Amino acid sequence: MRVVVQRSLASAVSVAGEVTGKIDKGLVLLVGFHKEDTEEDIQYLVKKVAHLRIFDDEDGIMNRSILDVGGSILSISQFTLYGDTRKGNRPSYVDAMNGEKASPLYQRFNESLRNLGIPVAEGIFGADMKVSITNDGPITILLESRREYD
Repeated sequence: MRVVVQRSLASAVSVAGEVTGKIDKGLVLLVGFHKEDTEEDIQYLVKKVAHLRIFDDEDGIMNRSILDVGGSILSISQFTLYGDTRKGNRPSYVDAMNGEKASPLYQRFNESLRNLGIPVAEGIFGADMKVSITNDGPITILLESRREYD
């Protein structure tokens, strides 16, 4: 499982011209699932996202988490995080989990974050989404539940 985390001042996602989710200060998560991901991967990254210290404290040091600052999350499903271009220029998505299996895992990931008291807005799984992100910093972190799937 991969999650691209971006600290955001304000972000929104729309589908067919309608806003389906938006946040003010918080995190934008681009969330992708590997074909071998399990509940263990979800819970590992839920904990990592919730406690990731990338918000400034009173001294201007990144020492606070989303839980500490009371921010929100905009979660966007993105199977293209598992695009592999090692063999040419057209990405292969054979390592990405198919949508039928990934959709319930994505929902469980978001619900687990909500269960920690974090407001989570979403796009629509599998839809053609337009995402507007005001990246704060810019700060962008790549989180992975595993390094290899062998």
